[in-house]
Amino acid sequence: MAEPEFTATGVRIGRRLRSLTRAGQVRITDGRLELLTSYGTEIDSAPVQAVRTGKPWFAADDRALADVNGKRYLLTLGEREPAPGEGGPPTVRGFLDAVRRAAGQRPRG
Repeated sequence: MAEPEFTATGVRIGRRLRSLTRAGQVRITDGRLELLTSYGTEIDSAPVQAVRTGKPWFAADDRALADVNGKRYLLTLGEREPAPGEGGPPTVRGFLDAVRRAAGQRPRG
């Protein structure tokens, strides 16, 4: 198994008004996006070319939308960009850029 291109833990994953997990994982490995529970059980996955992601205009800065296999998920990631050399939770911008890179698109800047 290859090294993940993007990994975020402690992610709240929800569908509509229902929370599926409060401490889930989002991982991009080998061109595939995976949404996992805190126990590592797969919620959903798809090739990144088939996934639509975005930042909802109506939500807080720490939230992103992901359409995976026709299902819309609301992801709550870290709120702030880590400083250079500082560890920290992945941000929404980092997630969106990682999806674009894995799909072969140029990240927005």
